[in-house]
Amino acid sequence: MSDFVNSGWAWFVAVVTVLSLVACLGLLIIASRRKVMANDNTTGHVWDVDLRELNNPLPRWWMYLFVLTVVFSAVYLAFYPGLGTHEGTLKWTSVGQYEAEQAKARQALAPVYAKYTAMTPEQLGGDAAATGIGQRLFLNNCAQCHGSDGRGSGGKGFPNLADGDWLGAGTHDYVKGVIADGRTGNMPPMAAAVGTAEDVKNVAQYVLSLAGSPHNSVGAQLGKAKFATCAGCHGPEGKGNPALGAPNLTDKIWLHGWGEQAIVDIVTKGKQNVMPAQGRLLTPEQVHVLSAYVLNLSKTTRVAAN
Repeated sequence: MSDFVNSGWAWFVAVVTVLSLVACLGLLIIASRRKVMANDNTTGHVWDVDLRELNNPLPRWWMYLFVLTVVFSAVYLAFYPGLGTHEGTLKWTSVGQYEAEQAKARQALAPVYAKYTAMTPEQLGGDAAATGIGQRLFLNNCAQCHGSDGRGSGGKGFPNLADGDWLGAGTHDYVKGVIADGRTGNMPPMAAAVGTAEDVKNVAQYVLSLAGSPHNSVGAQLGKAKFATCAGCHGPEGKGNPALGAPNLTDKIWLHGWGEQAIVDIVTKGKQNVMPAQGRLLTPEQVHVLSAYVLNLSKTTRVAAN
């Protein structure tokens, strides 16, 4: 009943339900008292010359079956929620059943993960079974946003986890914390602090020059002084600040789009990215294995590149 803000709706549902059950019983009682007519027991409907529709009462077994369904409904409503806000004597809820099943599943899986809890990310990366478990956890919980190979889903704002570029520390503990607790990245609108619209464009050109991207050198030189407004988070050289989660602007990795207009939009409008917490869905042991798999994605990529 969470969709109804007035408690009167709960009473309405309860009363209508009870009256419906009583009406069903009353109808069955009335129908059970009907007798077979002694004279012509037809409805007057005739088909195919001599096929007549009889007006006999319901068979007793059928009547009893109907009564049984009404009684079953009443007992069900006594034990389970259904009468408005009445919780039922068993106090059953779908959330409670889900949590109980989750707890049972975690208990069953505990022995599987027990041997991995003390292993380092390097040890987990060298264990084929642990890598397989980590991959399945990644595909089930992370691939929707980061892609099945961890390289992002192709859209803006979904980080590539296989390139070794981390907004934070990039350690096993950091990755575990982000998976379990989530992360909110916030770039506030900075256009007013930077200055005019032309100043914002010059700052965009300077940011492009930091990454060695094609840029307007005159605009970049003019934007260098205005970049001091951004240096508080991104550093005076634009190399970012892992403690704040501020990205490195010199590495040619663009999470939210590349080019002057993309940078101008972010400086003007700001940006917020949310990584949802997975701690309620995964056990600490699963997070431990999954974070090692994610961390080893970037290490494997760097080794392959070399």
